[in-house]
Amino acid sequence: MELAGVDPGHGEGDEGGRRRRGQGELATEVLSVLHRAPGPVTASWVQEQLGGELAYTTVMTILSRLLAKQAVVRSRAGRAYVWSAAADAAGLTARRMRRLLDTEPDRDAVLASFVTALTPEDEQVLRSLLNAAEAEPGAGGRDDGR
Repeated sequence: MELAGVDPGHGEGDEGGRRRRGQGELATEVLSVLHRAPGPVTASWVQEQLGGELAYTTVMTILSRLLAKQAVVRSRAGRAYVWSAAADAAGLTARRMRRLLDTEPDRDAVLASFVTALTPEDEQVLRSLLNAAEAEPGAGGRDDGR
């Protein structure tokens, strides 16, 4: 939320002339770095790619939170961990959408509202995707109640 007369990039919240990141912005930057990585990478590598201005512990905290949300995966490489994104950007967005939908008591109303707000082009894409999924062998519906 912007306040009238307050430039969100300056003033309160500045630390030594640097703008404070918004909620989730740092996690998004970390995921972006992991998507560009040549493979699984260390937290130090992520820290360097972010410009080195963040403390190593801050990077580790963000990576740990992303791991808890299943947005990243980690594996042992000697005594350290290496990290990578769990899915591409589209897959991560779809996971967030599902997680959000799972919190709603009236899924039908949410989905109906979503579908009615689609552009005609997006509606056609969705119809095509649903038709293709229905035509796949073994696609007789979902077994998890959704």
